[in-house]
Amino acid sequence: MESEAEPTREELLLLLSAKDAIIVQQSELIEGLVAQVEGLIAQNKGLAEQVEALARQRDKNSTNSSKPPSTDPPFSKPAPKRSSRTSSGRRRGKQDGAPGETLKLVDDPDETFTHDPRACHGCGGSLVDAPVFDERRHQVFDAPPPPPRPHVTEYRIVSRTCATCGTTSQGEVPAWARGRVQYGPKLLARAAWLVCAHHLPVRRAASVLATLLGSPVSTGWLAAVRGRAARLLESAFLPRVRELIASAPVAHADETCARADGALRYLHVASTEHLTAMHVGDRTSESIDAGGIWPCFDGVLVRDGYGGYLHLGQALHAWCGAHLLRDLHSVHEGDPAGQL
Repeated sequence: MESEAEPTREELLLLLSAKDAIIVQQSELIEGLVAQVEGLIAQNKGLAEQVEALARQRDKNSTNSSKPPSTDPPFSKPAPKRSSRTSSGRRRGKQDGAPGETLKLVDDPDETFTHDPRACHGCGGSLVDAPVFDERRHQVFDAPPPPPRPHVTEYRIVSRTCATCGTTSQGEVPAWARGRVQYGPKLLARAAWLVCAHHLPVRRAASVLATLLGSPVSTGWLAAVRGRAARLLESAFLPRVRELIASAPVAHADETCARADGALRYLHVASTEHLTAMHVGDRTSESIDAGGIWPCFDGVLVRDGYGGYLHLGQALHAWCGAHLLRDLHSVHEGDPAGQL
């Protein structure tokens, strides 16, 4: 049986060269696949981050962002979450040591009725001349009876002619009585309180004034009260409020959407613990400065993250606590499993 011929040196070298070429090709293929996998991993990571960002954007509402509650969809508003605070152990209602508002007897009641028994509850005998054993006072605080007609004050403006020079001089007319017949400042204040502070429609406000004060004013007069009050505030009251807020050590700035003059505008708010000033405009820095407060304010400005306040470099900017809680809420909702 003939033995197989052993490969020659040239054949072995050729075989080894072919194997090396295959190994090189396989290595290049593996490197290409690894690079492709790494690219897909990076792409998947980027898409996952984009999906997460879009999900956070979709889930933003008034509880975890600066969006106002009015922008929350009415049928998908999140249910209010229970507070993490524990009970203090105190009972409900008035606490010990807190000031009370208990009614007290007055010494000069408007009406007094005496309820005196005429017959004995035991034997039925007469008690007309029987001695008084005890007397207790009971008082009922209630609304007054239907009001009388309005209190009318007449101012008689007298004119006199000087016997020496013949000049006729007229008595001074009070500022609140320029018209021949008009409503007084106290009634005007109550009307403004109803239509401005309580936002009553003019017809209902007129009914309240007629029922409680006996003043049957017209709806036309009431409709003009809001404008009159606004003009008085703008000329006499708001300048002082702006001055006090501008000089305060800490003040709060905010803005929100509101309708004014039949259009959607931005309502800018500047406030302290006791004072508030508002004006409407857009969201530009010029509109923010138009309120006349922030350009000269050099205290601590508590605000949200809107960049329109960045030009106020003379103030020390502080993040609003409510918006900080919303941001933390958003972080927690984005990765609840990663929170401690």
